[in-house]
Amino acid sequence: MGLFGTGGTPSSYPMACAPALIDSFGRTISYLRISVTDRCDLRCRYCMAEEMTFLPKRALLSLEEIAIIAERFIARGITKIRLSGGEPLVRRDVAELARRLGRHIGAGLDELTMTTNGTRLAEHAPALVEAGIRRINVSLDSRDPARFRHITRHGDVDQVIGGIFAARDAGLAIKINMVALKGLNDDEIAPMLAWCGANGFDLSLIETMPLGAIDEDRADRFLPLTAVFDDLSSRFMLTRDDHRSGGPARYWQVAPWGTRLGLISPLTANFCEGCNRVRLTTEGKLYMCLGQDEQVDLKTALRDGGVDALDSALDHAMRIKPARHDFRIARGDAPAVARHMSVTGG
Repeated sequence: MGLFGTGGTPSSYPMACAPALIDSFGRTISYLRISVTDRCDLRCRYCMAEEMTFLPKRALLSLEEIAIIAERFIARGITKIRLSGGEPLVRRDVAELARRLGRHIGAGLDELTMTTNGTRLAEHAPALVEAGIRRINVSLDSRDPARFRHITRHGDVDQVIGGIFAARDAGLAIKINMVALKGLNDDEIAPMLAWCGANGFDLSLIETMPLGAIDEDRADRFLPLTAVFDDLSSRFMLTRDDHRSGGPARYWQVAPWGTRLGLISPLTANFCEGCNRVRLTTEGKLYMCLGQDEQVDLKTALRDGGVDALDSALDHAMRIKPARHDFRIARGDAPAVARHMSVTGG
């Protein structure tokens, strides 16, 4: 018997449909990102301080509770769920959670995906495919071993690249996520796009975001994707693609491979007007905006009042979802919010 037993959704938490999740600005919320853990086996410089204090295990939602909350979201119209972290594959039995949520694909849920740093993909890729996951995002900011070790503070790039190819061989479509970092990996962006194209991977470039205190000034590394795109356009044949993956990226087809380049640019091209996302943290807080502090406590709602209280909390979340984030990066600026990306989920 697995973590959740052999049955489906617990009978005490019915999947009966309820009103769709629509915020006060008329945006329909259809995408839930779940941080299953704030822990990570890397310490990327733009994401975390070198010495991190992680949440005690007693503060976390159980995987059963995550599943119940996610299933209530599905009943309320969520069609895409992404599992993230931290690094989701460091949490024990996360594949069991994926398997349970995967049962809803085609029955309310259109897609279940995951973002991972790739360090444990070789071990877990077959189980992810079995659970119903068909594509994943893998964070990879450099293919140079020394530079990758510097960015992550101790990571082994060969381990990650090996995991990526193991995942591809297991049947997963791969999108590489690369944070553009001025003076650190900007010279690798064009080679990364060529490498991705040659291997059948999509590439999404991401502007660094001011989340949580780190050991460096983010302004020193901020690289506007407008400049990056101008450079790539002079090197590759890029054609605008109307593809939407459910997230904020804007896409281009890359010739001659037919792969896609995505740009996620929260600072130079704000995408909040069409926001369809909310984020559930590993301790049960629902954040309606990555760059704002408004949140509701779904863990307490579920434990104290069950589905009725959970629905009330979701209704309240829609009323207080902000119009937009207030990201900006300038030398000496404090982070937009104190929490790190790993707490909220990437």
